[in-house]
Amino acid sequence: MKTIFLDRDGVINKYPGDRLYVTSLRKFRFLPRAKQAIALLSRKGYKIFVASNQAGVGKGTYTQRTLDAITSKMLEGIEQVGGKITKVYYCTHRKEVGCRCRKPKPGLLKMAAKEFKFNLKGAYFVGDTIRDVLTAHTAGCKSILVLCGKEKLKDKEKWVTQPDFIFNDLLATARFLTGYKAQNRPR
Repeated sequence: MKTIFLDRDGVINKYPGDRLYVTSLRKFRFLPRAKQAIALLSRKGYKIFVASNQAGVGKGTYTQRTLDAITSKMLEGIEQVGGKITKVYYCTHRKEVGCRCRKPKPGLLKMAAKEFKFNLKGAYFVGDTIRDVLTAHTAGCKSILVLCGKEKLKDKEKWVTQPDFIFNDLLATARFLTGYKAQNRPR
């Protein structure tokens, strides 16, 4: 089974900024080409999962109901262009809880693998932070860093680990994974 995990903020939608959250439907804005990328991956047979920390719920910054509404808006927008997200997994815990699902721990990915019965070794994880890269490595997935969110290539020397692949955005990633020519930024 061709499997890919996507972080949400900074990969699918606009990165809200350090220590900030997407707290309303109005603040959720798809990144350019993200829906197109998910539609391409869907057409090519990928099972697509979202795995995202959303500690704002645990902190009381926004409610689970608001997160559910944002998720519905995201899924609807993706489906309108022919994309399909198999399932969304969120960790809503605060960091200090010490749960197994908060990235960089691999709990969210392991939940998906167990529920849908697949091996994480053949999966990809696409994120916009080095925490996402660490999550991929811990889970045994291939890591892909996109430069349309938090991390910037100029900071590469400061990263505690290196991704397997780096692309400008999710569409460049999707084109690479599906055999289209893409502009890859080698690490």
